[in-house]
Amino acid sequence: MKNIKKQYIKWAVVLSVFTGMVSCESDYLETDPTTAASEEAAYSSASNLMAIVNGMHRDMYSRQNDSQGQNGQGGIMIMMDALADDLVFPSTGNGWYVSTVRWQDQVNESGSNDFYPYQFYYALIRNANLVIANGPSVPAPTAADAATIKTAIGEAYAFRAFCYYMLVQIYGKRYIAGTNNTQLGVPIRLVANEIPLARNTVEEVYTQINKDLDEAASRLAGVTRATKSHFNDKVILGLRARVALTQGNYTAAVTAAQSARVGFALMDNTAYTAGFNNLAANGEWMWGATIIADQGDSFSNFGAYMSRNFNSTNIRQAPKAINSKLFLSFPSTDIRTKNFDPTGAHTALALPSTYSKFPYTSQKFIAASQGDSRVDVPYMRSAEMYLIEAEALARLGNEAGSKAVFDVFAKNRNPSYTGATTTGTAYITEILNSRRLEFWGEGFRFLDLKRLNQGLDRTGANHSSVVTNNVMTVANTDLRWEFLIPRTEINANPLIVQNPL
Repeated sequence: MKNIKKQYIKWAVVLSVFTGMVSCESDYLETDPTTAASEEAAYSSASNLMAIVNGMHRDMYSRQNDSQGQNGQGGIMIMMDALADDLVFPSTGNGWYVSTVRWQDQVNESGSNDFYPYQFYYALIRNANLVIANGPSVPAPTAADAATIKTAIGEAYAFRAFCYYMLVQIYGKRYIAGTNNTQLGVPIRLVANEIPLARNTVEEVYTQINKDLDEAASRLAGVTRATKSHFNDKVILGLRARVALTQGNYTAAVTAAQSARVGFALMDNTAYTAGFNNLAANGEWMWGATIIADQGDSFSNFGAYMSRNFNSTNIRQAPKAINSKLFLSFPSTDIRTKNFDPTGAHTALALPSTYSKFPYTSQKFIAASQGDSRVDVPYMRSAEMYLIEAEALARLGNEAGSKAVFDVFAKNRNPSYTGATTTGTAYITEILNSRRLEFWGEGFRFLDLKRLNQGLDRTGANHSSVVTNNVMTVANTDLRWEFLIPRTEINANPLIVQNPL
């Protein structure tokens, strides 16, 4: 099977249009005198090289394929939470992500949502590989040009590391610390070609991730980024902390998390309830996306599904709610509970009567207006670094050190918090539950359950058995924790081995 993929490089941004897979023959850069630049032009200057990277950042929030729900990283974040226990769909609404909630997507190798993460991340990897390969030969007549090229290549390495980190978690088995991790991960593509490659082991993928983070760090040290949508040295440290936590390398996780959050103070309680829509002004946000007004897609944006106020069928019929059992485990003095309404009325938002009301619905994410779905998409906040450090220290046996960190964080979120009194496993559970509430809707929960080797448990809360199709529990040993390799990739690549069904 030959699948055709075309990449059009425009002068302002890179717009990626994929109709096929990354492992097949393709014309990657197509010359068109009116709409595209030739490959030669793309690598003719530092600014053009950086334009490719800018386009990759735009793809993080705007890439859309077969479905309007497949809109960049935000769409995958929703999928990762819809699969888990804390994001509740009180009704089926008009159907978006319901098949994900029901654990039907990842077992359908021909399905669009099984294919999408694979396609999305490998497309970014291909762009990254091209920047890494061609960047060193781009002319640099000035010191500023040389710095731009160095930054572009550094960001390409960061993209590649991030994408492989997501791919191996979604399509591979979980990483088990202290073992050889010979279980199958994903193919490591370091060259932008279509040569068939077998799946690398999970260990090999993580080795490449860490190597790429090293390369990114060396090139981005001291770089002042244009916006928070771009990588810098602190975001690289944040990614190091994430990866180290996933690998059970707790000492490295502590070191990276401590350094990553420097300069990103926790937001105050007023900012926490302001709608999560001001990336630039919120000092806690380390990395994210601000959707440009004329470059978004109203019914595909993250806020079109996760906000409470946008006027769409999905928001009106199926507003997103929090797991009631989790919500009720926190005191009302915790500011994070104020982003959810146990009554579902949301009187402060003055929602029209056409909006369905359900208990425990969220107003964490507030769109620009009822007619504008844009919400800044959070990829990384310093709160994560506090919680990574607290968890890692606790797992290292340094409970006193862990509590010193966790108490600072918890008291910021709840001024009445008097300090952690639990110990041992109960204390680690307290950290993890705080993480659940903190990152509700930000795409962490499914991957956390997989990392922790925990099963899915939606029982005893406000999940609707009709919406979940009675998928209320899933054992940690269930094969469905690994997405199937998409059938399109298998057809195009004879070396690919499918995950067991």
